[in-house]
Order: sequence, then C-alpha cells, then structure tokens
Amino acid sequence: MTDSAATPDLVELAEAYGITTEYEDWKKARVSVAADTLVAVLAALDVDASTPDAVRSALQARRDAPWRRVVPPCVVVREGDDVEFPVHVAEGDQVAVHVVTEVGTHVSVTVSSRAQETREVDGRVVERHVARVDGDLPLGYHTVIVSPVGLAAGDGDSDDTRVDGEDRPSTEAGDGHDTRAAGARASLIVTPRVLEVPATMRDKRVWGLATQLYSVRSQGSWGVGDLVDLRDLAVWSAAEHGADYVLVNPLHAAQPSAPMEPSPYLPTSRRFVNPLYLRVEHVEEYASASADVRGVIDDLARDVHARLDDVDRIDRDAAWGAKEQALRVLWQIGRTPGRQAAFDAYCRAGGEQLTRFATWCVLFRTFGPDWRTWPHDYQDATAPAVARFGAEHADEVDFHRWLQWCLDEQLRGVRSDAVAAGMALGVVHDLAVGVNPAGADAWALQDAFAAGIHVGAPPDQFTQLGQDWGQPPLRPDRLAETAYAPFREIVGTVLRHAGGVRIDHILGLFRLWWVPESMTPKDGTYVTYDHEAMIGILVLEAQRAGALVVGEDLGTLEAWVQTFLAERGVYGTSILWFEQDWDAQRPLPPEDWREKCLASVTTHDLPPTAGYLDAAHVRLRHELGLLDGSLEDELARDEADRRRWREFLVAQGLLDDADAPNEQVVEALHAFLVTTPSRMLNVALVDAVGDVRVQNQPGTADEYPNWRVPLSGPDGEPIRLEDVFTSERAARLCGIFAGLNEHAAQG
Repeated sequence: MTDSAATPDLVELAEAYGITTEYEDWKKARVSVAADTLVAVLAALDVDASTPDAVRSALQARRDAPWRRVVPPCVVVREGDDVEFPVHVAEGDQVAVHVVTEVGTHVSVTVSSRAQETREVDGRVVERHVARVDGDLPLGYHTVIVSPVGLAAGDGDSDDTRVDGEDRPSTEAGDGHDTRAAGARASLIVTPRVLEVPATMRDKRVWGLATQLYSVRSQGSWGVGDLVDLRDLAVWSAAEHGADYVLVNPLHAAQPSAPMEPSPYLPTSRRFVNPLYLRVEHVEEYASASADVRGVIDDLARDVHARLDDVDRIDRDAAWGAKEQALRVLWQIGRTPGRQAAFDAYCRAGGEQLTRFATWCVLFRTFGPDWRTWPHDYQDATAPAVARFGAEHADEVDFHRWLQWCLDEQLRGVRSDAVAAGMALGVVHDLAVGVNPAGADAWALQDAFAAGIHVGAPPDQFTQLGQDWGQPPLRPDRLAETAYAPFREIVGTVLRHAGGVRIDHILGLFRLWWVPESMTPKDGTYVTYDHEAMIGILVLEAQRAGALVVGEDLGTLEAWVQTFLAERGVYGTSILWFEQDWDAQRPLPPEDWREKCLASVTTHDLPPTAGYLDAAHVRLRHELGLLDGSLEDELARDEADRRRWREFLVAQGLLDDADAPNEQVVEALHAFLVTTPSRMLNVALVDAVGDVRVQNQPGTADEYPNWRVPLSGPDGEPIRLEDVFTSERAARLCGIFAGLNEHAAQG
C-alpha cells in the first residue's frame, strides 16, 4: 500500500463512521492511519471515498443521514434513565409517538411542540423535535411507533418507508426513514444498570476448574472429550471438592465433515453447537433402540476406541466420522410420538435460523467447505434456490436440526446435574471473538459482516508485524439497523444452558482492529462499536438467564474500559503472571488485586504452570523459530521472572523455600489466589494433574498441534478422566480452595 496521508475531509468522514484515524502504538508513539486504509475500511461499510469528490459527497450524505430518518433505528438506554430521542418531520407536520413494550403494553411519548432545530435536506425543510417517554420503561426490547396526528395508534403502520419517492424495504428492527411517511418505527432497548451476580453466588467467593473439553477423554468418550465427560467432571469437582463452576472452551459449531477446524476459537457458527461433543449412548433413541441397532453402534464405538484411545493427538475427524455414522443409525430408526412432538417444538422455536444452519450443513456436503465458491444461486441464504434445495433435501436438513436438539438436551442435563451436585453456577461457557469467513454464520448473516475485512491486532512487543485472525467483523451500522439481532442471538445461544459466560477479547465490544484483506495487519486500524449498546444487551441477556459475565480484558486497553465493565457488573480477568507492579519489577500484592474478576494462574494461551516453571514454553518457541533474541537471553529473562515469584511466595508465607519442587510452587501459587479479594477463582485442569504441554502456541498453525493435545500427566503421557478422579495431586490442589469463604471471613 502507499503510505499516503489522509485529507481533513477523509479524516472527518472516517471518524463519522467510528473509524480511528490516529492511535497510540505499543511504543507509546502516535500513528496516523494511512489514507488507503481509511478508504478500504470505508468501502467495507459501503461508503465510496475513492476520490475527493466522492469523499465530499459521502460526508454530506453522512451529515444528512439522521435527518432523513423520522427516528433513529435503535435507541439503547439503561433502566431508570430518561429516554429521549430525536423525531424528524417535514416542516409543519405533526406526529404522535408511542412505545409498544415487548409484552404488548402501550406507553405514551411526549413530542416537543416546537422544533429544536431545522435543516434543509433534499430540497425541503426538516424539523427536529425531541421525544420523551412518559414513565419508566421495563427492561427489554420495545418498539417505537410514529403516526401522523389524527390516526389512531396502529393506523399509521405501513410498509411504505420511501425516501424521496424511492421504495425502501423495512429492516428487521423497523425503519425510521422518510420524514413524510406514516408508520416509521424504531427499536428501544432498556438494559440493566448493573448485572447482579446470580443469587446462588451472593455473599460468597467461588472457585472452579477450567478445561479444554475435547482434551479430556474418558473410557466412554469416542476419542474426544464430550458432554458426559463435562457432566462427570462438574459433578466430581462439586461433590468431592466443593467447586462452584466449570469453565469450558467454546463449544460452537465446526464444519459438519472432515477436515474439521481444530481451533474452538475459529468456529463456523457461534449460534449453534458442535455435535462432536455428543455422547452417542446418551441420545435417548439409543436407549429405546433394538439390540441389533445398539450392536451396530457398539461396534462403531469399539472400533473408534481401538483406533484413538492410545493416540497422543485429538483426532476430531476420525472421532466425528464414527459418531456421525452412529447418529445416522439412530436418526433412521425414528422417534416415539412424544419425542417427535418435542423435536417439532424445538424446530419451531429455532425457526428460520435453525433451518438455515441445517441447510448450510447439507450445502457444505454438496458443494464444498467455502460458500463463496458455491454456485451463485446458493451463495445467498435467502435465495429461492436455497429454499428449494432445503425442501429437496428435507430429511438431511432435519438430521442436522435433530443433532442440535440432541445437543440441547445433553447441555441441559449437564447444567442440571452440576447444580444438583452443589455448584453455585454450573457451567460457564466461552464465547469466541468471531467466526470462519467460509462458514455458516458468514453465509447466513453476510449482510451483517464487513466484506473484505479481517479482524486482528496491531503490532505489539510480542508480534511486531501485528496479527490477522482471518475472521470477518460484524458491522456496527448493521447491528444498529437490526436492533443488534445477530449479537442478541449469539449471546442468547451461549447462555441458554449456562450459569455464566466468558467473553473472549471483550475489548472487541468496544473496538476491533480491522485489516483490509489486501493489506498487512500493521496497516489496519480500529473501528469502534457502541459499547453502551453491546455491553447493555450482554448484561440484559445474562440477567434474564440468571448468569454471570466474565470479560477477558487482557491486553492493551484504556483504564476507563475496566471501570465501565465493573460498573455494569461484568467481571474482569486477572492472570497471575501478568499481575505485576511493572515499575517496581515485582508481583502485585494480593490486596491490590481486583475483587470483581476471575483470577487464575494461567490460561489456555499460556503453558500449564508446571511447564511454565520449567521454561518449556521458551524452549518450544525457540524450536518453532518464534524468539526474537537468543535462547539463552530469553531463558535468563524468564528465570528472573519466575525467581521473583518464588521469592515473593516465600515472603508471603506460602512457600518454605524458593528452590522448592515445582509441584509445591504450583500449590503455593494457587494458595496465593485465595489471599486475594477476587471473588471468582480458577484452576486449570492441566495444573490439577501436573500437565506440562501447552494447548495452543500463538503464532503457529500446523507447526504445533494446537488444540489437539490430550490431557496428560507430568510425564507427558495422556491420562483419562478417571485418572483425574483418583489423582492425589489433583485432590491436593483442589483442597486448597476448601476453606475459601472461611478465609474471606477471616480476612
């Protein structure tokens, strides 16, 4: 790209669309974003800024855009706040405005009799009035309806939302266009001021295990950890050790056939679940199947156990290949009338989006893994050809809907059994940042995504060329126009059977680094999102689900972001190795840790603690060519960091000797977490069993078996879930948290 400077008009236009034109890099230097980047990002928002004349035209259109709407497309407020929004009408016109709540009640709205401002737009004078809602509105998703004076409420509802005589279809959220037309609508969303912690967690601190579920294999799982393994882990940790939750990796849907993407953080859809996690024998149809049918499935199970049980890699493709055969056998035997009625009800509730996802799965098997290469007629999810295809392959579409229903049943059972075993929260699910651009969500919701853009990260001290994660970002403007429907659906799915949700890279709800496909990551820029709306909707959905929200707020961020999240009741994330007084070059004292956060020694992007203490991660990065300097220098720096922590633990009275064995240090580090005020403590399952191998090595793809490493012991040999239950090492580490709330009371 050419490093051209942006003109003042281009800067104004970009900033009007929330595009950052200047930012501070990791070296604290100010960086001006090049004009080529701004032009490319604007193009992804359907704004032509290719010439000076185009920029001036687009800028004027942007200034006039609010005046061409009767009401904004979406208004988001906090509960108890005054609700005001502009109403634009042609000069001299009068309108009546009312709100219809989500339960159907009507609330009156007062519109100022005198115009607050006027502007000539498209050759006519438009007045701006202010609408104020009379009375408090309940939480939820409501609709603003505008009618000309003289029409009864509802009489002005119309699909005629023309702008200057051109036909314009209404959006899902209603359309506030055309200052001369009746029936303008807007969405009005009222969100909680603060998300209260679930009642089961009030007045207590909680602790739980974190696991990458696919890696946790048992004698019953088919080569990959599944939902029955998750249930058993939750029940064991609760019943035996008083755990209050288990945090699990994203269970989002992947490709329906090989090759299956190994990373749970690059799903095909965040609105549906990966059937890889089903336990076949716990699908209800298996229990009622004939002996012959069960025999076929049992043979498949024996075969997959023989092939995968002793393999030191998670082989998703082989596991799913066997599971899919077994599940198709169960699908073909049919359901009892009661089961069929329940399945039909699930399909009705899932509606068009469930059908589209299931249809995509069949199209995937027919035309290939990337919808962008399919025949043109099938690239649009709303096209008649897609509907015909679904009808012609109805049984296959129903099979994929049935898989989602089976997942829903097993997920419900996991949470129910976890809570019954005594957990305060149950399962805390994980929400990935984005989706595969070739996948189901990018196909079904393509209008909501920015074309030709990838999400990534700017250069920093660890990745000085920046990062390109290959995921398309949601468009801020389209989110507002649809009342955030795609985001609401994503959050609603992950919270459906959850006691909490972890939001990976929650900073992405404030701003994301957009990288044009034709450019390198360092040539990107930030695009801002309406964080008041995004966080508000997140806490609204969580409150309705009775769930806690944890935001992964690691990385470069402004201090006000953490303050904002805390004020809304969103917990942060504190990883022990990063909690340092960097100026004093020492670990952060326990009293300086945050209260409203999930505190952990490690995370899935770092090595298990036993591996970290042996500098296994440094040697691995050296082997993979990821070190900037020499191995000796990096080992020395790493040893100095670890030495500081060992000496700090001795000073805190948690370790007798700074040269103590690693296992004692791991226990001391977790005991340190108990001394902090953090209300949510976490233990990685890999630490409980002394695993040393990292699950994910950032900066690699196939150079390292990311997301394919099975749970292993200190010797690097894979272990089963049953081994965890009898592990004295795991029992000792979990036992550190037995008196968690007694410690808090003494403190």
